[in-house]
Amino acid sequence: MKDYITIIGGGLAGCEAAYQIAKQKIPVKLYEMKPQKYSPAHSNQDLAEIVCSNSFKSNLLTNACGLLKEELRRLDSLLIRIADETKVPAGQALAVDRDVFAKRVTEEIKNNPYIEVINEEVTDIKGMLEEGIVIIATGPLTTQGLASQIQELTGQDKLYFYDAAAPIIQKDSIDFAVAFYGDRYSQEKKKEETVEEWKERLAKQEGEEQSYINLPMKQEEYEAFCKELVEAEVVTLHEFEKREIFEGCMPIEIMAKRGLDTLRFGPLKPVGFDDPRTARRPYAVIQLRQDDKQASLYNMVGFQTNLKFGEQKRVFQRIPGLEEAEFVKYGVMHRNTYINSSQLLNERYQLKNVPNLYFAGQITGVEGYVESISSGLVAGLNAIHNFKGDFEMSCFSEYTVIGALAKYVSTPNEKFQPMNANFGILPELEGKRIRDKKVRYLSLAKRSLENLKI
Repeated sequence: MKDYITIIGGGLAGCEAAYQIAKQKIPVKLYEMKPQKYSPAHSNQDLAEIVCSNSFKSNLLTNACGLLKEELRRLDSLLIRIADETKVPAGQALAVDRDVFAKRVTEEIKNNPYIEVINEEVTDIKGMLEEGIVIIATGPLTTQGLASQIQELTGQDKLYFYDAAAPIIQKDSIDFAVAFYGDRYSQEKKKEETVEEWKERLAKQEGEEQSYINLPMKQEEYEAFCKELVEAEVVTLHEFEKREIFEGCMPIEIMAKRGLDTLRFGPLKPVGFDDPRTARRPYAVIQLRQDDKQASLYNMVGFQTNLKFGEQKRVFQRIPGLEEAEFVKYGVMHRNTYINSSQLLNERYQLKNVPNLYFAGQITGVEGYVESISSGLVAGLNAIHNFKGDFEMSCFSEYTVIGALAKYVSTPNEKFQPMNANFGILPELEGKRIRDKKVRYLSLAKRSLENLKI
């Protein structure tokens, strides 16, 4: 066993892992290809470069990302500490001066006597793994050479290319005075049934496990929705993404622009459904598909989109039944390479078939700055245990956001896709459901911090 731990990637996750390891006086070799080589999205030679928004999202404990930041603060996260030190005014959110933030992280890492920063691209990790522990934290724009090595190590034909995903909604925010359960055609009234018999059958089905929730629309509702959809603001893609994004998945706003009836003959087709309120086929139907084992999260089928997040909330809440919808994840369209963590990793971010290899950051399927930092901290702590020969690994409670994220990415899921921090991935509170959302979230936060132990 080598007398140091290797980390590949000097982004948020890699730097956090390096800091946690160095605190234990274990030498770290941190490989970062900048400034020798840059990804299409990077331009700053410093470590921990932030390429999108400068916001680390809310600081409130009633926000899952705010709770995650508080968990990380209590665990002595370097990057959250520096984010607090370099913050700029942003109301209840934590936003940073991105250049100052990256410079401060770089200084902390390079001035640490236990961390050696090596500025070169890594394309061969097999030799590194033969005698030592390696953490791969190369992000969603991993170079082709390294990606090929990862494919071989993981036994995957290809890394998942995440180019488009639909919004995910918390089930308990859906209005079931409008919405109804049922698969296509099983919901349609049979010719031999009376309306009473049909409704009785539907009522029985609702007591059973259902994979789909349906939202019927009248003609005027559908046309108003389409108008808002085609006029909404979209995100500007990087030039390198524009060449690749639309080959397999068409954004719903682009489909809507092709004609008023396009969506009704596509993802919103009403065929196979009758509206329980009217016993007639609706003008259009939006389907939500179960996204987690607990059936607490549902994604909007066919709603891959490039709309800005604020526009998604505004436009999609015009859909009958979603007026108060809580979006735990907005739709996104961008290049994002990641491993199928739900099949490959355990809750320590450790590759199951290669015990001395860990992954951290967005390549694992956690999405967001703070979430990447969280994965780096967990991978780093477990690499320390492995290095010391102590196999009492650091698994965080699923009642914490850190632990819930680790469990989410490591739980087998055929429809696995990247996820950010949200209360929907935490176990529900015991006892009677708390209707007041703020009180419920504060109760979840209190339980989380009580269970925060390494």
